Amino acid sequence: MKKITQAILLAITLAASALPVMAEVVIVVNPKNGAPQMTSEQASQFFLGKSSSMTPIDQSEGSAIRAEFYKKLADKEASQVKAIWSKLVFTGKGTLPKEYASSAEIKKAIAADMNAIGYIEKSSVDASVKVVATLP
Repeated sequence: MKKITQAILLAITLAASALPVMAEVVIVVNPKNGAPQMTSEQASQFFLGKSSSMTPIDQSEGSAIRAEFYKKLADKEASQVKAIWSKLVFTGKGTLPKEYASSAEIKKAIAADMNAIGYIEKSSVDASVKVVATLP
């Protein structure tokens, strides 16, 4: 009986460790940017190509944070967002956001562009960026 209990506990532990850990995601801009705090709906305007007053930058395609971000921001899969941008590019109404491989690269890009808006893990926030929204 003790071995069965241990086996069950081991199986539960292994199953729990296989679940993805969702990080808290924040939307960030250059610290000198005058952008105020914004809601998810306001931020989604930039990331879904509905407003061009800020330049959205993306994490790399296929990354877990990108999938989580769009799910939390607009309740969309990354593939749905890609389709939105493809249509905008095809019709000449938009340009695909640049992609960066890490939060560190996103922070560098934001430091170099006053109009850039991006997203990173909350744990990566430092003085090089200003948080304008936190996604639940």
